[in-house]
Amino acid sequence: MFENITNDKRGQVGIGTLIVFIAMVLVAAIAAGVLVNTAGFLQATAEDAGQESVDKVTNRVEVLNSHGVVGNNSTIKYINMSVRLAAGSSSVDMNETSIKYLSGSEVQQLTNNSSGATSTGSEFALKEITDDDGSFGVLNSMSDRYEVVINAGAIEAETPADDNDGLETGETVRLEITSRTGGTTTVILTMPQQLAGKQTDKPVKL
Repeated sequence: MFENITNDKRGQVGIGTLIVFIAMVLVAAIAAGVLVNTAGFLQATAEDAGQESVDKVTNRVEVLNSHGVVGNNSTIKYINMSVRLAAGSSSVDMNETSIKYLSGSEVQQLTNNSSGATSTGSEFALKEITDDDGSFGVLNSMSDRYEVVINAGAIEAETPADDNDGLETGETVRLEITSRTGGTTTVILTMPQQLAGKQTDKPVKL
């Protein structure tokens, strides 16, 4: 009625069970390795994303003051701003910083003029006010100061361009100063209501 199981058959069953067990252990080890690698990748990605978010908030400049230079026909031909590091910011390289210029009629993306001498319709100029270590263009100390010069006359120029081009009384311009890491400072400037009679090439407070 009952079949007798010989020692040989018992050994075969034991080997089969052992093979299945080893296979399960190998699969579990491989799965664990994949999970560990995935967790490490996700952690590194999260750290990078967190650092980028911090940089966008902290690595930016602060505009201390601004003034305009009067051109012909009572317009603002140049916009000058003195800048420094914002509180809590690490170094900001103004050579790799861009400025988005938005007025009532013009939108222009400005990059730094590498020579730092003149500003054009597509570039802003940079002038040193104070620099502790002589690293021109790099704000790496709270005592560093630079003057940013924007040629509003060239940006607002009509065709053909002339010396009367620029920002007129009451006009507003929005400037977005963005560092290489994405930190942005927004400045909104309104041209003075009384420009008539102001001396050409003289500064007025904005």
